[in-house]
Amino acid sequence: MELQNREVKWGEIGYITFKRTYARRLKEDSISSKTEEFWQVVKREIDASDKQLGVGFTDAEKQRYFDTRMDLKWSVAGRFMWQLGTKTVDKQGLPSLQNCAGVVVDSPIRPFTWTFDMLMLGSGVGYNIQREYVYQLPKVKKKVKIERVDNASADFIIPDTREGWVKFLAKVLKAHFYSGEGFTYSTQLIRSKGAPIKGFGGVASGPEELCWGIGEISKILNSRSNQKVKPIDCLDIMNIIGFIVVSGNVRRSAQIAIGDSDDLEFIQAKRWDLKSIPNWRAMSNNSVACDDITKLPDEFWQTYEQGEPYGVINIKLSRKVGRAGETQYPDPDVVVFNPCAEQSLGNYETCCLGEVYLPNIDTYEELLEVISFSYRMNKHSLALKCSLKETEDIVHKNMRMGIGMTGILQATEQQREWLKDAYVWLREYDKEYSAKHNFPPSIKLTTVKPSGTLSLLAGVTPGVHPNPAGPYYIRRVRIATNSPLVDVCRKHGFHVEPVLNFDGKEDNNTMVVEFPCKLPETTPVAANYTWKEQLDMVKRMQEEWSDNSVSCTVYYRKEDLEEIKQYLAEHYATSFKTISFLLYHGHGFVQAPYETITKEQYDELVSKTTPIATVEVMESDFELADCDNGSCPIK
Repeated sequence: MELQNREVKWGEIGYITFKRTYARRLKEDSISSKTEEFWQVVKREIDASDKQLGVGFTDAEKQRYFDTRMDLKWSVAGRFMWQLGTKTVDKQGLPSLQNCAGVVVDSPIRPFTWTFDMLMLGSGVGYNIQREYVYQLPKVKKKVKIERVDNASADFIIPDTREGWVKFLAKVLKAHFYSGEGFTYSTQLIRSKGAPIKGFGGVASGPEELCWGIGEISKILNSRSNQKVKPIDCLDIMNIIGFIVVSGNVRRSAQIAIGDSDDLEFIQAKRWDLKSIPNWRAMSNNSVACDDITKLPDEFWQTYEQGEPYGVINIKLSRKVGRAGETQYPDPDVVVFNPCAEQSLGNYETCCLGEVYLPNIDTYEELLEVISFSYRMNKHSLALKCSLKETEDIVHKNMRMGIGMTGILQATEQQREWLKDAYVWLREYDKEYSAKHNFPPSIKLTTVKPSGTLSLLAGVTPGVHPNPAGPYYIRRVRIATNSPLVDVCRKHGFHVEPVLNFDGKEDNNTMVVEFPCKLPETTPVAANYTWKEQLDMVKRMQEEWSDNSVSCTVYYRKEDLEEIKQYLAEHYATSFKTISFLLYHGHGFVQAPYETITKEQYDELVSKTTPIATVEVMESDFELADCDNGSCPIK
């Protein structure tokens, strides 16, 4: 069987999105090597389905897998595209392929080191910092001094490995919570910034951000000497860990923090208008745990007037039902969600995703076919070994996955109507397949995620959202300053500028490139959809397709708030597991991922640019600002 290159009908910036996010170097040990084309990535997936996952596709199935992927009918998760077939999967197994991870902060070391480890492997991490968990941590000891000396006399020489960085963080936390004794450390073994990373890919970040982050974590803990830490402290420590992880411009740090709805310090943690908020708090999406929308305090709703609106997480409903109203698939382990809040998770649990481009599906039978491909890839990946014992145990028990739909609003009503029956079919398929292969049935199977990057490949609307801007708009892309693509974009006439932090200062490590785009006239855009239409579709997808959650950022205007509260008071408890909101205008985000422009502005910008049709030499080290705050999802 020969799998060969052929034309792909990319979305408007689909090719460059693919090339920059998912294509690996053909020679991993050479930073200047050419990167893969799409057919080579799909072939790598198929080869790995045998060699690493043991799926056992027949030759005919492999050909159909290849054809449907090349036709952009569906996609494995971005993690799979990036990692399958690499030595990282051979070495790390389960965690290297998981999109989503979650943990409860109820002890002083393991939740933080586990998060650090998972983020560096590329998973997004959610963490629950409600008081009932955080107050289980012991008091911080006396103030300790942790000092960098960078010579052989240091008490601890940090190994130049992911495990070494995690061990360093653990040693710091032990000093603050248990021993009360400081120590010296050396970074002399850590590769300099820009050195290539074999296996995972990308380039090394160097030691500076690690040292900075550890110093900030120590400041926070020293400020609580002889006291208990608070949820806001745990939020800051997690955010700083994320800041360290992104410093190499290879890994993205997608996080969600879930706190109490009456924790005012937490609720105001991202009130950027107060001017004294540290930049690292941009690392997480924040939500409150809430099963009764009417009990949210006024301070919560104030974030909808100014600052960054928090989402709401209905853990009670997530434990009780699969699809809304369907109680035969309870999920009692749920304590946290993934960063985009479409996947419910237990403590230390991970899960994997897949995606179907619903508008590109021609028949119901084709829908079932691509769902089965996605299911089998996910199921076998969940059976891989994991060095993290607590994670292996819960993943192998729950076998949780999320096969998602994207382009839902762009699809026809007939295509949407297929989903209800397709879910019933998938549940039966899982029972039969699991029994045949001696797997436990999956506790959850389906989802609707934001789908920023993957939707861009095919040029369909993201998840259950209308297109955030348009029909003419600017799409902003973040790229590492040292990436060759920055010069490529400049040469093709695209506007390039440094990232602006929330405090207004430039971050010269990362550049933002602006791409002028236009949509077909029939594409639904946010300007033409009311908040109620969006919530109604979320409710429908929660009832008909997703047994996990439906991740949606609903666009609203300030004058809509009272009606939104009334709608949620009626429907939230029984129909919404998670939901978040964003002001349609005046949200305050500079360099937002999407910005609507006029046709005249579009024509002027296009006249100054030439399309990027091929990319020969690239380093896959950049971020698309997929969610509205730029932190989720990740590749």
